[in-house]
Amino acid sequence: MASVNKCILIGNLGADPELRYTPGGQAVCDLRLATSDTFTTKAGEKRTVTEWHKVVVWGKQAENCSKYLSKGRQTYVEGRIKTRTWEDREGVKHYFTEIVAQVVQFLGAAPKKEETAGNVDLANQGDVGEGQDESLGPGRQRGVVHATPAPGACGLYAPLLYPWTWRIACN
Repeated sequence: MASVNKCILIGNLGADPELRYTPGGQAVCDLRLATSDTFTTKAGEKRTVTEWHKVVVWGKQAENCSKYLSKGRQTYVEGRIKTRTWEDREGVKHYFTEIVAQVVQFLGAAPKKEETAGNVDLANQGDVGEGQDESLGPGRQRGVVHATPAPGACGLYAPLLYPWTWRIACN
């Protein structure tokens, strides 16, 4: 039986990205992303509820997020949901849910201190088809960073700004 584990979020960063490296040298970046839902109660009162999401980004994509994103920046994240468990000293199980990002797209205007945020180096990220920005070089799209699939694997991506142009990335 088939199953799908996919999450798409658009929200604002609640803190600057936190970049670290594993003992093996792999880059890992943690993002805190806030999404808000506004609704009207039965009494006619307008309310906004904010959900906070921990997003984990790996590899070159993590380095780019750390370099070009900052607190308050609107961000599109596409990934899978992962729940981790651990036991504390008293033997109580704890659960933690996070989003493992596969695609991160920088939305909105970059802060003035990062005027070059749109010129992210996307080397070896594959062909993006229509909507690519030739000024950035072949196979590059302004503000889009895609995860590279594992060797022998393929991924199918629909860019946010040009959803009618699909992209297949294979290694």
